[in-house]
Amino acid sequence: MDDFDFRHWSHRAAEWGADYRETLRDRPVRAQTAPGEIGARIADTPPEAAHDMADIFADFERLIPDGMTHWQHPRFFAYFPSNAAPAAVVAEQLAGAMAAQCMLWQTSPAATELEVKMVDWLRQAVGLPDEFKGAFQDTASTATLCAILTMRERALDWQGNREGLFGRAPLRIYASDQTHSSIDKALWVAGLGQDNLVKVPTDAALAMDVAALKQAIRDDRAAGMTPAGVVACVGGTSVGAMDNVRAVCAVAAEEGLYTHVDAAWAGSAMICPEFRHFWDGVELADSIVLNPHKWLGAPLECSAHFVRSPETLVRTLAIQPEYLKTRGADGIVNFSEWSVTLGRRFRALKVWFLLRAYGLEGLRRRIRNHVRWTEDLAARLAAEPGFEIVTAPVLSLFSFRLAPDGVPEEALDDLNLRLASAINDAGTIYLTQTVHNGRVAIRFVAGQFDAAEEDVAGAFEAIRGVAELLST
Repeated sequence: MDDFDFRHWSHRAAEWGADYRETLRDRPVRAQTAPGEIGARIADTPPEAAHDMADIFADFERLIPDGMTHWQHPRFFAYFPSNAAPAAVVAEQLAGAMAAQCMLWQTSPAATELEVKMVDWLRQAVGLPDEFKGAFQDTASTATLCAILTMRERALDWQGNREGLFGRAPLRIYASDQTHSSIDKALWVAGLGQDNLVKVPTDAALAMDVAALKQAIRDDRAAGMTPAGVVACVGGTSVGAMDNVRAVCAVAAEEGLYTHVDAAWAGSAMICPEFRHFWDGVELADSIVLNPHKWLGAPLECSAHFVRSPETLVRTLAIQPEYLKTRGADGIVNFSEWSVTLGRRFRALKVWFLLRAYGLEGLRRRIRNHVRWTEDLAARLAAEPGFEIVTAPVLSLFSFRLAPDGVPEEALDDLNLRLASAINDAGTIYLTQTVHNGRVAIRFVAGQFDAAEEDVAGAFEAIRGVAELLST
Protein backbone atom coordinates (compact mmCIF):
# COMPACT_ATOMS: atom_id res chain seq x y z
CA MET A 1 0.00 0.00 0.00
CA ASP A 2 1.52 3.30 -1.07
CA ASP A 3 0.81 6.74 0.39
CA PHE A 4 -2.01 7.40 -2.09
CA ASP A 5 -3.76 4.13 -1.23
CA PHE A 6 -3.30 4.74 2.48
CA ARG A 7 -5.00 8.11 2.17
CA HIS A 8 -7.87 6.66 0.14
CA TRP A 9 -8.55 3.73 2.46
CA SER A 10 -8.14 5.81 5.60
CA HIS A 11 -10.85 8.13 4.29
CA ARG A 12 -12.99 5.14 3.35
CA ALA A 13 -12.64 3.65 6.84
CA ALA A 14 -13.57 6.96 8.45
CA GLU A 15 -16.63 7.25 6.23
CA TRP A 16 -17.64 3.69 7.05
CA GLY A 17 -17.30 4.44 10.77
CA ALA A 18 -19.51 7.50 10.50
CA ASP A 19 -22.13 5.58 8.48
CA TYR A 20 -22.01 2.73 10.99
CA ARG A 21 -22.73 4.94 13.96
CA GLU A 22 -25.54 6.74 12.14
CA THR A 23 -27.31 3.45 11.38
CA LEU A 24 -26.78 1.60 14.68
CA ARG A 25 -30.42 1.92 15.71
CA ASP A 26 -31.36 -0.13 12.63
CA ARG A 27 -29.27 -3.10 13.78
CA PRO A 28 -30.04 -5.73 16.41
CA VAL A 29 -27.95 -4.96 19.47
CA ARG A 30 -26.50 -8.45 19.92
CA ALA A 31 -25.02 -10.49 17.07
CA GLN A 32 -27.62 -12.85 15.65
CA THR A 33 -25.14 -15.35 14.19
CA ALA A 34 -24.74 -18.98 15.25
CA PRO A 35 -21.48 -20.28 16.76
CA GLY A 36 -18.95 -20.99 14.01
CA GLU A 37 -20.95 -19.23 11.31
CA ILE A 38 -18.45 -16.43 10.70
CA GLY A 39 -15.40 -18.64 10.98
CA ALA A 40 -16.79 -21.01 8.36
CA ARG A 41 -16.81 -18.15 5.85
CA ILE A 42 -13.16 -17.22 6.37
CA ALA A 43 -10.38 -19.06 4.52
CA ASP A 44 -8.61 -21.80 6.44
CA THR A 45 -5.15 -20.87 5.20
CA PRO A 46 -3.31 -17.55 4.88
CA PRO A 47 -2.82 -16.13 1.37
CA GLU A 48 0.51 -16.54 -0.40
CA ALA A 49 -0.10 -13.54 -2.65
CA ALA A 50 -1.39 -10.11 -1.65
CA HIS A 51 -5.09 -9.42 -1.98
CA ASP A 52 -6.48 -6.21 -3.37
CA MET A 53 -7.55 -3.78 -0.65
CA ALA A 54 -10.95 -3.35 -2.30
CA ASP A 55 -11.59 -7.08 -1.89
CA ILE A 56 -10.40 -7.03 1.72
CA PHE A 57 -12.66 -4.11 2.59
CA ALA A 58 -15.62 -5.71 0.81
CA ASP A 59 -15.13 -8.91 2.80
CA PHE A 60 -15.01 -6.87 6.01
CA GLU A 61 -18.35 -5.28 5.18
CA ARG A 62 -19.85 -8.63 4.18
CA LEU A 63 -18.63 -10.72 7.10
CA ILE A 64 -17.80 -8.72 10.18
CA PRO A 65 -20.45 -6.13 11.18
CA ASP A 66 -23.33 -8.63 11.26
CA GLY A 67 -21.24 -10.89 13.48
CA MET A 68 -20.57 -8.17 16.02
CA THR A 69 -22.44 -7.24 19.17
CA HIS A 70 -22.78 -3.48 18.92
CA TRP A 71 -21.43 -1.98 22.12
CA GLN A 72 -22.03 1.56 20.86
CA HIS A 73 -25.72 0.81 20.25
CA PRO A 74 -27.90 3.24 22.24
CA ARG A 75 -29.99 0.30 23.52
CA PHE A 76 -27.04 -1.65 24.90
CA PHE A 77 -28.00 -2.25 28.54
CA ALA A 78 -25.85 -5.32 29.31
CA TYR A 79 -22.68 -5.81 31.37
CA PHE A 80 -21.33 -2.29 31.81
CA PRO A 81 -20.99 0.11 28.88
CA SER A 82 -17.78 0.19 26.87
CA ASN A 83 -18.10 3.59 25.31
CA ALA A 84 -16.35 5.31 22.44
CA ALA A 85 -17.35 8.97 22.21
CA PRO A 86 -16.89 10.22 18.63
CA ALA A 87 -14.29 12.84 19.55
CA ALA A 88 -12.26 10.19 21.36
CA VAL A 89 -12.54 7.85 18.36
CA VAL A 90 -10.88 10.55 16.26
CA ALA A 91 -8.05 10.65 18.81
CA GLU A 92 -7.69 6.87 18.52
CA GLN A 93 -7.33 7.21 14.77
CA LEU A 94 -4.53 9.74 15.26
CA ALA A 95 -2.81 7.58 17.88
CA GLY A 96 -3.10 4.57 15.60
CA ALA A 97 -1.56 6.47 12.70
CA MET A 98 1.45 7.43 14.82
CA ALA A 99 1.63 3.93 16.32
CA ALA A 100 4.01 5.03 19.06
CA GLN A 101 5.40 2.73 21.73
CA CYS A 102 5.02 4.96 24.80
CA MET A 103 6.92 2.90 27.35
CA LEU A 104 9.47 5.59 28.33
CA TRP A 105 9.57 9.36 28.37
CA GLN A 106 12.24 9.34 25.66
CA THR A 107 10.23 7.04 23.38
CA SER A 108 7.43 9.64 23.20
CA PRO A 109 7.82 12.68 25.47
CA ALA A 110 4.46 14.19 24.49
CA ALA A 111 2.64 10.94 25.33
CA THR A 112 4.20 10.76 28.78
CA GLU A 113 3.68 14.41 29.64
CA LEU A 114 0.11 14.41 28.35
CA GLU A 115 -0.61 11.31 30.44
CA VAL A 116 0.64 13.04 33.58
CA LYS A 117 -1.70 15.95 32.85
CA MET A 118 -4.72 13.82 31.91
CA VAL A 119 -4.49 11.63 34.99
CA ASP A 120 -4.40 14.83 37.02
CA TRP A 121 -7.40 16.26 35.13
CA LEU A 122 -9.35 13.12 36.02
CA ARG A 123 -8.14 13.30 39.62
CA GLN A 124 -9.53 16.80 39.87
CA ALA A 125 -12.73 15.81 38.09
CA VAL A 126 -13.59 13.10 40.63
CA GLY A 127 -12.47 15.13 43.65
CA LEU A 128 -9.39 13.21 44.79
CA PRO A 129 -6.71 15.02 46.83
CA ASP A 130 -3.72 16.31 44.90
CA GLU A 131 -1.37 13.80 46.56
CA PHE A 132 -2.78 11.12 44.24
CA LYS A 133 -0.82 10.48 41.06
CA GLY A 134 -1.40 7.76 38.54
CA ALA A 135 -1.18 6.11 35.14
CA PHE A 136 -3.47 4.77 32.45
CA GLN A 137 -3.49 0.97 32.53
CA ASP A 138 -5.24 -1.05 29.85
CA THR A 139 -8.05 -2.36 32.07
CA ALA A 140 -9.09 -2.45 35.72
CA SER A 141 -7.89 -6.06 35.86
CA THR A 142 -4.32 -4.87 35.26
CA ALA A 143 -4.64 -2.01 37.75
CA THR A 144 -5.92 -4.44 40.36
CA LEU A 145 -3.08 -6.85 39.61
CA CYS A 146 -0.64 -3.97 40.14
CA ALA A 147 -2.31 -3.28 43.49
CA ILE A 148 -2.16 -6.93 44.58
CA LEU A 149 1.51 -7.14 43.59
CA THR A 150 2.18 -4.00 45.62
CA MET A 151 0.36 -5.52 48.60
CA ARG A 152 2.52 -8.62 48.22
CA GLU A 153 5.83 -6.75 48.04
CA ARG A 154 4.96 -4.37 50.85
CA ALA A 155 4.00 -7.28 53.13
CA LEU A 156 7.27 -9.07 52.26
CA ASP A 157 9.44 -5.99 52.85
CA TRP A 158 10.03 -5.77 49.08
CA GLN A 159 11.75 -9.15 48.88
CA GLY A 160 9.11 -11.16 47.00
CA ASN A 161 10.25 -10.25 43.51
CA ARG A 162 13.81 -11.30 44.35
CA GLU A 163 13.31 -14.30 46.61
CA GLY A 164 9.93 -15.64 45.51
CA LEU A 165 7.17 -16.95 47.75
CA PHE A 166 8.47 -20.44 48.54
CA GLY A 167 8.63 -21.34 52.20
CA ARG A 168 6.81 -18.23 53.38
CA ALA A 169 3.66 -17.95 55.43
CA PRO A 170 0.62 -17.48 53.16
CA LEU A 171 -0.25 -13.89 52.33
CA ARG A 172 -3.92 -13.03 52.79
CA ILE A 173 -6.02 -10.52 50.82
CA TYR A 174 -9.54 -9.53 51.94
CA ALA A 175 -12.57 -8.57 49.84
CA SER A 176 -16.30 -9.08 49.89
CA ASP A 177 -18.15 -11.63 47.79
CA GLN A 178 -19.48 -8.74 45.69
CA THR A 179 -16.08 -7.87 44.22
CA HIS A 180 -15.20 -8.58 40.61
CA SER A 181 -13.56 -11.83 39.51
CA SER A 182 -10.52 -9.79 38.47
CA ILE A 183 -9.51 -9.77 42.14
CA ASP A 184 -9.56 -13.58 42.15
CA LYS A 185 -7.50 -13.68 38.96
CA ALA A 186 -5.01 -11.15 40.35
CA LEU A 187 -4.26 -13.53 43.22
CA TRP A 188 -3.70 -16.33 40.72
CA VAL A 189 -1.26 -14.27 38.66
CA ALA A 190 0.50 -12.84 41.71
CA GLY A 191 1.18 -16.36 42.95
CA LEU A 192 -0.82 -15.93 46.14
CA GLY A 193 -3.45 -18.55 45.36
CA GLN A 194 -7.23 -18.51 45.27
CA ASP A 195 -7.51 -19.93 48.79
CA ASN A 196 -5.79 -16.84 50.19
CA LEU A 197 -8.48 -14.48 48.95
CA VAL A 198 -10.70 -14.18 52.01
CA LYS A 199 -14.28 -13.38 51.02
CA VAL A 200 -15.63 -11.34 53.91
CA PRO A 201 -19.40 -11.52 54.53
CA THR A 202 -21.59 -8.58 53.60
CA ASP A 203 -24.35 -6.89 55.54
CA ALA A 204 -27.96 -6.29 54.49
CA ALA A 205 -26.83 -3.39 52.27
CA LEU A 206 -24.30 -5.68 50.51
CA ALA A 207 -21.39 -3.77 52.06
CA MET A 208 -18.43 -5.60 53.54
CA ASP A 209 -19.02 -6.35 57.24
CA VAL A 210 -16.15 -4.41 58.80
CA ALA A 211 -16.40 -6.28 62.10
CA ALA A 212 -16.06 -9.55 60.20
CA LEU A 213 -13.13 -8.07 58.28
CA LYS A 214 -11.34 -7.14 61.48
CA GLN A 215 -11.98 -10.59 62.97
CA ALA A 216 -10.75 -12.37 59.81
CA ILE A 217 -7.49 -10.42 59.87
CA ARG A 218 -6.87 -11.19 63.52
CA ASP A 219 -7.77 -14.87 63.09
CA ASP A 220 -5.29 -15.13 60.21
CA ARG A 221 -2.51 -13.53 62.24
CA ALA A 222 -3.20 -15.97 65.09
CA ALA A 223 -2.97 -18.85 62.58
CA GLY A 224 0.48 -17.73 61.45
CA MET A 225 -0.62 -16.18 58.16
CA THR A 226 0.36 -12.72 56.87
CA PRO A 227 -2.45 -10.26 56.08
CA ALA A 228 -1.36 -8.06 53.18
CA GLY A 229 -4.23 -5.93 51.89
CA VAL A 230 -7.91 -5.20 51.43
CA VAL A 231 -9.89 -4.56 48.24
CA ALA A 232 -12.95 -2.35 48.71
CA CYS A 233 -15.79 -2.45 46.20
CA VAL A 234 -17.53 0.67 44.84
CA GLY A 235 -20.15 -0.44 42.33
CA GLY A 236 -19.98 -4.23 42.16
CA THR A 237 -20.61 -5.79 38.76
CA SER A 238 -23.51 -7.99 39.76
CA VAL A 239 -25.90 -5.50 41.38
CA GLY A 240 -23.78 -2.43 42.18
CA ALA A 241 -22.72 -3.25 45.75
CA MET A 242 -20.98 -0.46 47.65
CA ASP A 243 -18.60 -1.02 50.55
CA ASN A 244 -18.22 1.52 53.34
CA VAL A 245 -14.86 2.76 52.07
CA ARG A 246 -14.11 4.92 55.10
CA ALA A 247 -14.74 2.08 57.54
CA VAL A 248 -12.77 -0.43 55.46
CA CYS A 249 -9.81 1.94 55.18
CA ALA A 250 -9.91 2.59 58.91
CA VAL A 251 -9.63 -1.13 59.68
CA ALA A 252 -6.84 -1.53 57.12
CA ALA A 253 -4.91 1.40 58.61
CA GLU A 254 -5.31 -0.01 62.11
CA GLU A 255 -3.97 -3.35 60.92
CA GLY A 256 -1.21 -1.88 58.73
CA LEU A 257 -2.64 -3.14 55.45
CA TYR A 258 -2.67 -1.65 51.94
CA THR A 259 -6.13 -0.72 50.63
CA HIS A 260 -7.21 -0.77 46.99
CA VAL A 261 -10.60 0.56 45.85
CA ASP A 262 -12.20 -1.07 42.81
CA ALA A 263 -14.49 1.61 41.37
CA ALA A 264 -14.07 0.51 37.76
CA TRP A 265 -17.65 1.35 36.75
CA ALA A 266 -19.03 3.63 39.44
CA GLY A 267 -15.90 5.77 39.75
CA SER A 268 -16.79 7.70 36.60
CA ALA A 269 -19.97 8.94 38.30
CA MET A 270 -17.83 10.75 40.86
CA ILE A 271 -17.42 13.63 38.43
CA CYS A 272 -20.89 14.49 39.81
CA PRO A 273 -20.38 15.78 43.37
CA GLU A 274 -23.79 14.51 44.48
CA PHE A 275 -22.67 10.89 43.97
CA ARG A 276 -19.41 11.09 45.90
CA HIS A 277 -21.02 9.82 49.08
CA PHE A 278 -20.81 6.38 47.48
CA TRP A 279 -17.05 6.37 48.05
CA ASP A 280 -16.82 8.55 51.14
CA GLY A 281 -13.37 8.06 52.66
CA VAL A 282 -11.69 7.15 49.36
CA GLU A 283 -8.94 9.67 50.09
CA LEU A 284 -7.72 7.23 52.76
CA ALA A 285 -7.09 4.45 50.22
CA ASP A 286 -3.66 3.58 48.88
CA SER A 287 -4.85 3.01 45.32
CA ILE A 288 -8.01 3.39 43.26
CA VAL A 289 -9.08 2.26 39.83
CA LEU A 290 -11.83 3.68 37.62
CA ASN A 291 -12.44 3.07 33.94
CA PRO A 292 -13.02 6.10 31.68
CA HIS A 293 -13.70 3.51 28.97
CA LYS A 294 -16.84 2.38 30.76
CA TRP A 295 -18.98 5.41 31.49
CA LEU A 296 -17.04 8.52 30.49
CA GLY A 297 -16.66 7.78 26.77
CA ALA A 298 -12.99 6.91 26.26
CA PRO A 299 -12.61 3.92 23.92
CA LEU A 300 -10.98 0.76 25.22
CA GLU A 301 -8.42 0.47 26.66
CA CYS A 302 -8.29 3.21 29.28
CA SER A 303 -8.23 2.50 32.99
CA ALA A 304 -7.17 5.25 35.40
CA HIS A 305 -5.05 3.86 38.23
CA PHE A 306 -4.50 6.36 41.04
CA VAL A 307 -1.91 5.79 43.77
CA ARG A 308 -1.30 7.81 46.90
CA SER A 309 2.40 6.88 47.07
CA PRO A 310 3.72 6.26 43.55
CA GLU A 311 7.07 5.11 44.90
CA THR A 312 5.45 1.92 46.25
CA LEU A 313 4.09 1.05 42.81
CA VAL A 314 7.38 1.84 41.08
CA ARG A 315 9.34 -0.11 43.69
CA THR A 316 7.12 -3.11 42.95
CA LEU A 317 7.19 -2.98 39.15
CA ALA A 318 10.24 -1.06 37.92
CA ILE A 319 12.98 -3.00 36.18
CA GLN A 320 15.77 -1.06 34.51
CA PRO A 321 18.12 -2.85 32.13
CA GLU A 322 20.65 -0.56 30.50
CA TYR A 323 18.72 -0.32 27.23
CA LEU A 324 15.70 1.16 29.05
CA LYS A 325 17.58 3.88 30.90
CA THR A 326 17.23 7.52 29.94
CA ARG A 327 20.52 9.34 30.37
CA GLY A 328 20.78 13.05 31.13
CA ALA A 329 17.12 13.69 32.00
CA ASP A 330 16.31 14.05 35.68
CA GLY A 331 12.82 13.98 37.15
CA ILE A 332 11.12 12.24 34.22
CA VAL A 333 8.37 9.64 34.48
CA ASN A 334 8.72 6.31 32.69
CA PHE A 335 5.23 4.83 32.82
CA SER A 336 6.40 1.32 31.96
CA GLU A 337 7.68 1.31 35.55
CA TRP A 338 4.11 1.85 36.74
CA SER A 339 2.71 -1.09 34.75
CA VAL A 340 3.06 -4.84 34.39
CA THR A 341 3.54 -4.44 30.66
CA LEU A 342 6.56 -2.80 29.06
CA GLY A 343 4.76 -1.76 25.89
CA ARG A 344 2.24 1.06 26.28
CA ARG A 345 -0.22 2.71 23.92
CA PHE A 346 -0.85 6.45 23.67
CA ARG A 347 -4.00 6.35 25.81
CA ALA A 348 -3.85 9.92 27.09
CA LEU A 349 -4.65 11.40 23.69
CA LYS A 350 -8.24 10.13 23.67
CA VAL A 351 -8.79 11.42 27.22
CA TRP A 352 -7.52 14.86 26.19
CA PHE A 353 -9.88 14.98 23.19
CA LEU A 354 -12.77 13.61 25.26
CA LEU A 355 -12.53 16.06 28.15
CA ARG A 356 -12.05 19.04 25.86
CA ALA A 357 -14.75 18.12 23.33
CA TYR A 358 -17.52 17.48 25.88
CA GLY A 359 -16.35 19.23 29.04
CA LEU A 360 -17.04 17.96 32.52
CA GLU A 361 -20.51 19.48 32.49
CA GLY A 362 -21.40 17.66 29.27
CA LEU A 363 -20.22 14.36 30.76
CA ARG A 364 -22.02 15.03 34.04
CA ARG A 365 -25.25 15.68 32.15
CA ARG A 366 -25.01 12.27 30.47
CA ILE A 367 -24.38 10.43 33.74
CA ARG A 368 -27.18 12.25 35.54
CA ASN A 369 -29.55 11.42 32.69
CA HIS A 370 -28.61 7.74 32.79
CA VAL A 371 -29.27 7.62 36.53
CA ARG A 372 -32.62 9.41 36.26
CA TRP A 373 -33.82 7.37 33.28
CA THR A 374 -32.87 4.14 35.04
CA GLU A 375 -34.79 5.09 38.17
CA ASP A 376 -37.83 5.85 36.01
CA LEU A 377 -37.62 2.48 34.27
CA ALA A 378 -37.28 0.61 37.56
CA ALA A 379 -40.36 2.39 38.90
CA ARG A 380 -42.37 1.43 35.80
CA LEU A 381 -41.36 -2.21 36.06
CA ALA A 382 -42.11 -2.27 39.78
CA ALA A 383 -45.65 -1.12 39.02
CA GLU A 384 -46.16 -3.68 36.26
CA PRO A 385 -48.08 -6.84 37.31
CA GLY A 386 -45.86 -9.92 37.29
CA PHE A 387 -42.57 -8.10 37.73
CA GLU A 388 -40.56 -7.43 40.85
CA ILE A 389 -37.43 -5.40 41.51
CA VAL A 390 -34.75 -7.65 42.97
CA THR A 391 -32.23 -4.90 43.75
CA ALA A 392 -33.08 -1.20 43.72
CA PRO A 393 -31.23 1.18 41.42
CA VAL A 394 -27.64 1.97 42.35
CA LEU A 395 -26.67 4.83 40.07
CA SER A 396 -27.78 3.47 36.68
CA LEU A 397 -27.94 -0.24 37.58
CA PHE A 398 -30.80 -2.31 38.94
CA SER A 399 -32.03 -5.88 38.68
CA PHE A 400 -35.50 -7.35 38.26
CA ARG A 401 -37.27 -10.58 37.52
CA LEU A 402 -40.52 -11.84 36.11
CA ALA A 403 -42.53 -13.51 38.88
CA PRO A 404 -46.13 -14.01 37.71
CA ASP A 405 -48.79 -15.15 40.13
CA GLY A 406 -49.18 -18.89 40.18
CA VAL A 407 -45.67 -19.73 39.01
CA PRO A 408 -43.85 -21.72 41.71
CA GLU A 409 -40.63 -20.27 43.09
CA GLU A 410 -38.57 -23.20 41.85
CA ALA A 411 -39.64 -22.45 38.25
CA LEU A 412 -38.77 -18.75 38.30
CA ASP A 413 -35.06 -19.14 37.62
CA ASP A 414 -35.68 -21.01 34.40
CA LEU A 415 -38.41 -18.56 33.41
CA ASN A 416 -36.10 -15.58 33.83
CA LEU A 417 -33.23 -17.22 31.97
CA ARG A 418 -35.64 -17.85 29.11
CA LEU A 419 -36.86 -14.26 29.34
CA ALA A 420 -33.30 -12.86 29.12
CA SER A 421 -32.51 -15.09 26.15
CA ALA A 422 -35.72 -14.19 24.35
CA ILE A 423 -35.16 -10.46 24.89
CA ASN A 424 -31.66 -10.69 23.48
CA ASP A 425 -32.72 -12.87 20.57
CA ALA A 426 -35.33 -10.28 19.65
CA GLY A 427 -32.46 -7.82 19.22
CA THR A 428 -34.20 -4.60 20.27
CA ILE A 429 -32.24 -4.31 23.52
CA TYR A 430 -29.45 -6.29 25.18
CA LEU A 431 -29.51 -7.35 28.86
CA THR A 432 -27.53 -9.79 31.00
CA GLN A 433 -28.50 -11.99 33.91
CA THR A 434 -26.97 -12.49 37.34
CA VAL A 435 -27.60 -14.53 40.48
CA HIS A 436 -28.50 -12.63 43.64
CA ASN A 437 -29.24 -14.34 46.95
CA GLY A 438 -29.38 -17.64 45.11
CA ARG A 439 -31.95 -16.64 42.50
CA VAL A 440 -31.67 -15.53 38.91
CA ALA A 441 -32.24 -11.85 38.22
CA ILE A 442 -31.92 -9.76 35.08
CA ARG A 443 -29.58 -6.78 35.16
CA PHE A 444 -30.30 -3.45 33.51
CA VAL A 445 -27.63 -0.76 33.29
CA ALA A 446 -27.79 2.46 31.29
CA GLY A 447 -24.60 4.17 30.22
CA GLN A 448 -24.15 4.15 26.45
CA PHE A 449 -22.73 7.51 25.44
CA ASP A 450 -25.37 8.41 22.83
CA ALA A 451 -28.41 6.83 24.51
CA ALA A 452 -31.52 8.99 24.59
CA GLU A 453 -34.40 8.99 27.05
CA GLU A 454 -36.60 7.18 24.57
CA ASP A 455 -34.04 4.36 24.29
CA VAL A 456 -34.21 3.66 28.02
CA ALA A 457 -37.97 4.18 28.16
CA GLY A 458 -38.36 1.85 25.18
CA ALA A 459 -36.72 -0.94 27.15
CA PHE A 460 -39.94 -1.20 29.17
CA GLU A 461 -42.01 -2.15 26.12
CA ALA A 462 -39.31 -4.52 24.89
CA ILE A 463 -39.19 -6.34 28.25
CA ARG A 464 -42.94 -6.41 28.77
CA GLY A 465 -43.62 -7.47 25.18
CA VAL A 466 -41.33 -10.50 25.36
CA ALA A 467 -42.65 -11.41 28.80
CA GLU A 468 -46.20 -11.45 27.41
CA LEU A 469 -45.13 -13.79 24.61
CA LEU A 470 -43.55 -16.18 27.11
CA SER A 471 -46.74 -16.19 29.17
CA THR A 472 -49.02 -17.19 26.29
